[in-house]
Amino acid sequence: MFFTCILLFLHIGAKANGFYQSDTLKNKVGIDTIKSPKIDSLKTDTLKKNSKKGEITDVIKAVASDSSFYDTKNNVMYLYGNARITYGEKQVDAGFIKVDYKTNTIFAKGKTDTLGRFSGLPIFKDPQQGTLTADSVYYNFKTSKGRIYQVYTEQDGGYITGGKIKKQANDEVHLKNVVYSTCDLPSPHQHFGIVITKGIATKNQIVTGPAYMVIEDVPIPLIIPFGFFPKPNKRASGIILPQVGEDATLGFFLRDFGYYIGLNDYWDMTLKGGVYSKGSYETNVASRYTKRYKYSGNVFLSYSSRKFGVEGTPEYEHPTKDFRIQWSHSQNANAHPGSNFSASVNASTSGAFRNVPGSSYQQIVQNQIGSSISYSKTFANTPFSLSTALNHSQDLSSGRVSLGLPALNFSMTTINPFDSKDRIGEQKWYQRIAIGYSLQANNQINTVDSLLFRKKTLSQVQSGIQHNIPISLSSQILKYFQFSQSLNYTERWYFQTIRKNYIARPTPTGTRDSSAIDTIPGFRRAADYSLGGSLSTKIYGIVKFKKGKITAIRHVLTPNIGFSYRPDFGKPSFNYYDSVQVDQTGRRQAYSIFEQGLYGGPGSGKSAAITFGVDNNIELKVKSSKDTTNNGIKKIPILQGLSLNGSYNFVADSLKLSQLGFSGRTFFTEKLGVSFSGNLDPYEFLVQRINGQDVGRTINRYRWQDGKLPRLTNFNFSFDYSLNSSTLGKNNKANNPPNPNSDLFNRVNAQQAEQLQQINRNANAFVDFNIPWNLSFYYNFNYSNNGLSKSIVQTLNANGDFNLTPKWKVQFNTGYDFANSAISLTSFSIYRDLHCWDMSIRWIPFGPYQSYSVDLRVKASILQDLKLSKRREYYNQF
Repeated sequence: MFFTCILLFLHIGAKANGFYQSDTLKNKVGIDTIKSPKIDSLKTDTLKKNSKKGEITDVIKAVASDSSFYDTKNNVMYLYGNARITYGEKQVDAGFIKVDYKTNTIFAKGKTDTLGRFSGLPIFKDPQQGTLTADSVYYNFKTSKGRIYQVYTEQDGGYITGGKIKKQANDEVHLKNVVYSTCDLPSPHQHFGIVITKGIATKNQIVTGPAYMVIEDVPIPLIIPFGFFPKPNKRASGIILPQVGEDATLGFFLRDFGYYIGLNDYWDMTLKGGVYSKGSYETNVASRYTKRYKYSGNVFLSYSSRKFGVEGTPEYEHPTKDFRIQWSHSQNANAHPGSNFSASVNASTSGAFRNVPGSSYQQIVQNQIGSSISYSKTFANTPFSLSTALNHSQDLSSGRVSLGLPALNFSMTTINPFDSKDRIGEQKWYQRIAIGYSLQANNQINTVDSLLFRKKTLSQVQSGIQHNIPISLSSQILKYFQFSQSLNYTERWYFQTIRKNYIARPTPTGTRDSSAIDTIPGFRRAADYSLGGSLSTKIYGIVKFKKGKITAIRHVLTPNIGFSYRPDFGKPSFNYYDSVQVDQTGRRQAYSIFEQGLYGGPGSGKSAAITFGVDNNIELKVKSSKDTTNNGIKKIPILQGLSLNGSYNFVADSLKLSQLGFSGRTFFTEKLGVSFSGNLDPYEFLVQRINGQDVGRTINRYRWQDGKLPRLTNFNFSFDYSLNSSTLGKNNKANNPPNPNSDLFNRVNAQQAEQLQQINRNANAFVDFNIPWNLSFYYNFNYSNNGLSKSIVQTLNANGDFNLTPKWKVQFNTGYDFANSAISLTSFSIYRDLHCWDMSIRWIPFGPYQSYSVDLRVKASILQDLKLSKRREYYNQF
């Protein structure tokens, strides 16, 4: 309850009977402890009591930054300026503190400076009870009685201010004229507040006299003559009141009603549901769990049945059923050193977000979702590690689902088996030989979501194991060249293979050639290997300028050449390939019996190829008075990673030269990035007209033999640019510290902050009003040419936000598809910071997902259900 912080003194008095006790104090302080009656500099006085019953046993520290004075005659200590008294984990700060050891009292208050400004309010801190602030405090540490004036404290996002509080010796707290509101200011706005004229708070209950509501400082004639509120010290279960309204498509509704179950301090559960007058319904279960220093997580399950249209129509008689499963689990890194278990599950039907009211813009437009439940372990003092995972990926647009049940990885980091731990001097060539090992195993199902749990689908599991052993050796030649050699061995284990059979299917216009694929059970292994080597170096070039701002242009050229060899594993002696008839003429075509395996199979055709490539890096060096870390010289990149790569296979029958791939990227500033890539085909492409259709193929003739440049088969260009007010320098409010009076997260403990982050309904918590504006653009251009047709895809996306006023924030997200001449899904969001309240407006103005929502709610987490909402979902079109 919100009075927990007020009971701070209950906790102090019950354990120690006050800060000091008179008899013991006289034995410890006296003239021997404080030599000087006045201390002008910072001084700390440390006291400790005997461990007798009822006496203080923790160390008491008294500190004052201005001065401290001890009146030995009256046995009184005075602390001035940033005064602090610390007792164990508890702490009292104030501008002035007076400790009277004769009357066993402590008095703390603020102070007024020469300009009449009041500062140094008493602040009480307790790690278990929280923080309490007041104008002044009078407390008897022997009788455990005290009075607090103009209190200010926070609990669960609610704030108690003003009035007078009197603490009794019997652990009771008397309240008078205090205000409970959602505003964190010392003088609250009182957009919503409750004035408690009189009340008594005990350990387990609160009893109040007359109380009335205040809105915008105006008393509302709604008076409660008395009240009785239980104050449990643990989570309490209770009913969640529903939302009542009308949906244009589904009818009148009672939505989000249910029951909250506080199972214990480590686990809770929320059950919610909704019903609609036209026959639709929904239900969901949400649960959170945590164990300090061990693990934490949450689970969400939902199911809905929605009837669209009117009674008698197919849409109404066959309702749309959707489900969604989410599970997140994280383990503390120190819980089990060397091993980790984590889970991130997100699975649903394709319409789970589109058909559910309140889905966000990001949820509606997403096409891919995935899940992973994984366990990993590193074996101490060994190079071995093990990981296993259950994986899931889903395409919401097509309904395709892929499940890994489960995936296993066992690996050994690269070791030097011929090297010695006691070696002295440089490594010999054979000591640089490095060997690694990895094992991958998986069971996978590929299907659509509607067929996922059928018996036939579950029987079509693909299984496989793959071993990989890389062996490498690197050395330096002539000081400037890096030479490396490698041998890679791969072996795959399968429990089934395929066989293809030719089938001639009669049709009204003739016979259509097709093939049937049979699955052959049985264990089969497929092994292959390859050899390779590469040689690379770096060439530096620089042009210097004596005049002007540009001092030099630097070019780094990184050429590389290599050789690779792989045998022809398509030979009959390996028994990895078979052939099948493809037409009525008897023509046959080879195929791999492992082509449907998880890891494929060995490739056919012998390869003995030279690989070549070159990489470029070009940058400017300019004079800069702002950059003093490099003698006033700033580096500006012009091109980063401009590369060209290809290969030439000497033993291929034709088309020995591969396509030439090129790519490049650059970042002119931290806010502007440009990248491009593409492929060039050096061979001619022949197009023929067969049976009224264009058929094309690549022929073994270089284009430059006919005076032509290589054909551009694909090209991709993209850039992204972002700009905000912080990049302009002068009005950079993003680097200023946030105002603690308006920052909700700074006023709650770690557990409450974590809970608030999980409540995405509080939109204002995720809006940064300290940055006046922010803009970002992403442009993508893609060109492809397969020889028969060309296509261009060109899109521009933009998003940003800006402050209309210091309290109004507008966000937008939009884009344009140039190929289809259409605007992509566009949304606007407007946020209004009302300090202790916030207002959010979400609007999708056009397109298939037109909708809007307006929400006005309290920021306080304890009053999240206190809100006004108006919304129209995208399927509620009038």
